[in-house]
Amino acid sequence: MDWKHQLDETSANLNAFRSVRPDAGHGFTAMHRAAMKDGAMTVREKELVALGIGISKQCVDCIGFHVQAAAKAGASRDDIADTVAVAILMGGGPAYMYGVKALEAYDQLIASREA
Repeated sequence: MDWKHQLDETSANLNAFRSVRPDAGHGFTAMHRAAMKDGAMTVREKELVALGIGISKQCVDCIGFHVQAAAKAGASRDDIADTVAVAILMGGGPAYMYGVKALEAYDQLIASREA
């Protein structure tokens, strides 16, 4: 999977939806910002939780976006791998299949920029 292309395509689709239903798009964005700001948990921790949920819910786009956001908030590849391990524990075989996608996303979206 080409993660950059996948997320670019999803972003374009989200923007198209926002143009016809701006209140819904802005409402989701406002909720996202409110939930993901620093609080008792750091942004990094919250992004890793969101990634684990994205894996367990089998949401490819969630995986890509939250891998990027987690890395931006300071998460390492090992942090992503630990999150994958916990998601597998909680979600079984399907989480395993989607969890390895999170590491692939990290390698394509983050590690390739660091090399």
